[in-house]
Amino acid sequence: MSENTAEFKFLTGVKIVDFTQFEAGPSCTEALAWLGADVVKIENPGLGDPGRRLRKGQPDNDPYYFHVFNANKRSITVNLKNPKGLALVKDLLRKADVCIENFAPGAIERLGLAYDVVKEVNPGIIYAQVKGFGEGSPYEKNLAFDMIAQAAGGTFSVTGEKDGPPTRPGFSLGDTGTGMLMAITILGALYKRRETGEGHKLQVAMQDAIMHYMRINFATQGLTGRAAERGGSKVPGVNNAPMGLYPCAPGGPNDYVFIMTSRANPDHWDRLLKLVGREDLIGDARYATPTDRVAREDEVDAVIAAWTKTRTKHEAMTAVGEAGIPAGAVLDTMELQNDITFEARGIMQTMVHPVHKPFKMPAWPVRVDGKPARIKHSPVLGANTAEVLGEWLGMDAAAVAALQNDGAV
Repeated sequence: MSENTAEFKFLTGVKIVDFTQFEAGPSCTEALAWLGADVVKIENPGLGDPGRRLRKGQPDNDPYYFHVFNANKRSITVNLKNPKGLALVKDLLRKADVCIENFAPGAIERLGLAYDVVKEVNPGIIYAQVKGFGEGSPYEKNLAFDMIAQAAGGTFSVTGEKDGPPTRPGFSLGDTGTGMLMAITILGALYKRRETGEGHKLQVAMQDAIMHYMRINFATQGLTGRAAERGGSKVPGVNNAPMGLYPCAPGGPNDYVFIMTSRANPDHWDRLLKLVGREDLIGDARYATPTDRVAREDEVDAVIAAWTKTRTKHEAMTAVGEAGIPAGAVLDTMELQNDITFEARGIMQTMVHPVHKPFKMPAWPVRVDGKPARIKHSPVLGANTAEVLGEWLGMDAAAVAALQNDGAV
């Protein structure tokens, strides 16, 4: 564990009752936990959050998905279909500042924990919901996962080669991206509640969140009057060259560097020509302006690729960057994990878990006074039940044991 980490205490004292599962909701509450909130996951006895991927009667051989979205939280198991279990959760909600859920549409209401019920229990509660589609949408009752939201929110339509089919982006923007928007809104509501004491009902739909992340694409549509298009490694609407992925040695599947010159800085082209040993093209009228270079893009790309193919992607990124031109090597997850600078800076941290083997994972990337938040291991299912009930509700061991005997927890 890097010493270059700290326990953030911005949200110390903030209590969050967390009914979330899988990714969109848990990514939100994990962010708040990293900021110091006491996040208590309410999980059903037995298998818990489906994101745990537990299997009845078998050892858990895939804990990593759960780890990356549930660091720094606590877990209690409660049977919400047991009257005493439901009453217990309402007692926790009386003490809570935030309640958040991302069950299927209508599920939280059927459990007896709709907003009007929770608000009656705790008028100052900030009640947050994450769904696939928004209220009023013709699809509001539909189920959704990340790729459904991305397809319906537009990212598939702008990802892939220009003449190819829509393509799923290789990361879960629909889930985690939605969670981040909700986390920011919860923070705003908490800040305002200090003055007014008022709670709020917050709702975000994953489809709507994806559209938020598509703002540049809508800007491009505004400029062209056409739906934003796919462009592969190019950026549709940015009419400049050279720009894109260029192959590097030794020619592996990710041996590429992305180079992007700027229309706003005409010196980029001349700098790049000097770097690749083609000073003979400086001032050549065929390539004088961005428009000229776009018209001869294949020729321009060939000039750059002839140079990049003789360098590794790291060498190319270093040389192009030092020449004052934006460039980035294509790094895979193993290369990123093995880069010791991330661990030294605390951006990648190793979770030491009481049950599973140590696991290195990305931490909260925002540094405060030079340090990122310290990772604590994801909770074992129900491990904090007695602890939380004692701290939040003042229950002693006998009271917790009685609830266990009744099947409530």
